[in-house]
Amino acid sequence: MQGLPHWLLDIKPLHKPSMDDARRRLDSLTKPRGSLGRLEELAIKIAGITAEPLPRPGRKVIVVMAGDHGVVEEGVSAFPSSVTPQMVRNFVSGGAAINVLAKHVGAEVTVVDVGVAVEVPGEGYVRRNVRRGTANMCRGPAMTLDEARRAIMVGAEVARDEAARGARLIGTGDMGIGNTTASTAIICAITGLPGAKVAGRGTGLDDAGLARKIAAIERALDLNQPSPSDALDILHKVGGLEIGALAGLILEAAASRVPVVIDGFISTAAACLAALLSPASRDYMIGSHLSAEPGHRIALETLGCSPLVSLDMRLGEGTGAALAMSLCDASLKILAEMATFEEAGVSR
Repeated sequence: MQGLPHWLLDIKPLHKPSMDDARRRLDSLTKPRGSLGRLEELAIKIAGITAEPLPRPGRKVIVVMAGDHGVVEEGVSAFPSSVTPQMVRNFVSGGAAINVLAKHVGAEVTVVDVGVAVEVPGEGYVRRNVRRGTANMCRGPAMTLDEARRAIMVGAEVARDEAARGARLIGTGDMGIGNTTASTAIICAITGLPGAKVAGRGTGLDDAGLARKIAAIERALDLNQPSPSDALDILHKVGGLEIGALAGLILEAAASRVPVVIDGFISTAAACLAALLSPASRDYMIGSHLSAEPGHRIALETLGCSPLVSLDMRLGEGTGAALAMSLCDASLKILAEMATFEEAGVSR
């Protein structure tokens, strides 16, 4: 944690008295005890995160971190890096899948340029560019240690701003051509698994492209030798700027007692780095969905996080997090609005 702020130490255990109160109320509602399964578990967890026995739904925001990756030079993506800034503009104009799903669940979308390779014209997004894309990790570290720290701090600052603006639920989103390669390298570095076990087709690679991707990951790991227990070392050697920013977002959300809904593979790789920096932050994470990307299951198991749904999605952007937010709201409405046996005059 050298060079990172003291708020990592401010992440406290879940608030047990609030969880106990929420559990007692759920057990008193007009249903068989535990019959709403994971919805009940979710409400209890959010009570513990917020330290409120009866938390209510409120402002929801999905933060999409954007950054480019030098490893794209190795032919690891079916799309060119020019798509990253194009998609940033699409997010801002409201035309992307995350915009549609966020609107569907009543969430806002905040777009942050933390590492896009070119200046994105126009307004409507947050400019926090640390550097213009990472270096090619097959030729050396993806970024410097200082840049890794700065990327984490960008995410922390955004989370702090959103919490100050009343966010009650924060979702993670990402955009960055080549970021499944970086995320795979991160998970390989943490678990020791080979690239072939973790890597998937990302944006739609054919067999030859997948082989190039696996080879690039193995070369990067062999060259850089990231330490499996050192999140900063992993991030600066084989990570991505948007991935570091997502890790910071997760950590500051936890320090602020705001539940954070983790999206797909890239977000879960970031969550694994956050958990290395602060194991206590795991309790503040809510897994949204199981991606079709094969490394996502491995990342979730590494994190010890069970996703709420499995829909064979593999888009990113925060789309899975948006859908899971509706389940978070549903769990809290059950807790607050459903009648108890006594109130309804129903026999136990």
